[in-house]
Amino acid sequence: MTVIFSAVRRKAMIAVEQVKDVPAYIRQMYTDNNFMTKFGVHIGEIKCGSAEVSIDVDPAKHFNHRDICHGGVMLALADSVLGVTGASVGAVVATLNFSMNFIKGVHEPTTLTVRSHIKHSGHSTMVIEAEMTDSKKNLIGTILTTMFVVDRFKEIPAKW
Repeated sequence: MTVIFSAVRRKAMIAVEQVKDVPAYIRQMYTDNNFMTKFGVHIGEIKCGSAEVSIDVDPAKHFNHRDICHGGVMLALADSVLGVTGASVGAVVATLNFSMNFIKGVHEPTTLTVRSHIKHSGHSTMVIEAEMTDSKKNLIGTILTTMFVVDRFKEIPAKW
């Protein structure tokens, strides 16, 4: 029994090499993400437990028939920050619950930026808060989400 336990213990001690530059590693992970590249999502600052993404709003592509940025564009941008935020602490996440309060409409070309931070990080769930602003720093929306932790990026440390 001792031999089996020792072999299992040795196997568990084999560690995956931890990434040194987590932001660069996460950005590289998303270069193959077709949705984010085609949608024009730019990944900005990444810190442990927070992230920033943005998009340049083009009225020809992003406005609806009422000459205002479509809410779906803003929701998609807000949802894009969630995976990056989860990855910043080594978590592979999927959205369980998503709530967005639209504060102000977008009526002209601008850059929308979403900045997020983790409020709770548990074994199986994560709560992320975020705010969306325009290029003039006007608050466009607030976001609150609950994420399901599907898996872990073993190469990304939970704290860095």
